[in-house]
Amino acid sequence: MKLLLGLMWLLHWLPLPLLGRLGDAVGSLLFVVMRPRRQIALTNLRLTMPELSEAERVAIARRHFQAYSRSVWERAILWWAPESRLKRLITIEPGGAIPVAAMTGKPTILLCPHFVCLDVAGAAIAMEASASSMYVTQKNAAFDAVLRAGRARFKPVKLFTRQDGIKPILRALRDKLPYFMLPDMDFGEKDAEFVPFFGVQAATLTATARIAATTGAQVMPVIATFLPNYQGWRVKFYPVWDNYPGEDMVAATRRMNEFIEERVRETPAEYFWTHKRFKTRPNGEPSLYKK
Repeated sequence: MKLLLGLMWLLHWLPLPLLGRLGDAVGSLLFVVMRPRRQIALTNLRLTMPELSEAERVAIARRHFQAYSRSVWERAILWWAPESRLKRLITIEPGGAIPVAAMTGKPTILLCPHFVCLDVAGAAIAMEASASSMYVTQKNAAFDAVLRAGRARFKPVKLFTRQDGIKPILRALRDKLPYFMLPDMDFGEKDAEFVPFFGVQAATLTATARIAATTGAQVMPVIATFLPNYQGWRVKFYPVWDNYPGEDMVAATRRMNEFIEERVRETPAEYFWTHKRFKTRPNGEPSLYKK
């Protein structure tokens, strides 16, 4: 792993178009050799986009592997490139500036679904304001150290694990430290409800709605995507959701999934299709993934 990290450090000196094309090439290879992950992606696409032909879904899956690979190699720039270079490569929408006052003036949940460039959104925010986020400790200690350092190299960042529970998150929000929330993975039935995602019942964490209700936090979605022609990344901040979450936590969670669906349809290849989003099934339903 240390050799791989050393290679990534060397690669961060490359121009982004060259590094991006390298990522695409590696992703094309991974699409061929990583058959189990390819099948997961294709299963997800068949479930969520049945209106497409199989050839269209295969094309999206292939582009997803390329996009995911790109995002991994391009993290070298996020972790080691000078702040000035990052600011040249990241386009902020709307208005060209991070809405720091809006996200720190009151408790704020920064809703960031699993698009491959989500680390770009984190870096863009960290250059301007401190924040907090959930964090999965990596098995390799060297990689874990680099990942943590990369995410906190500009402003102080509080990283919580799932084992820490919800209390540190609530404290951070009450201190008006924005909470960077990734809400759209299947962690089982605990603290989740079955809510449609592209018309398929998906175990979906209700934490966004519950935390917003408990703390009075506003929800401000933020999505990072690739700019065309390897020119950098776009980080888009969406308007704060009105009247969220309301009284019905399930309805609020459904509203969140509908928002994510709309963004996925805009850049379908950049959503995290290799995750078993529909792994947990309602009682009595068989697995949707072949063994």
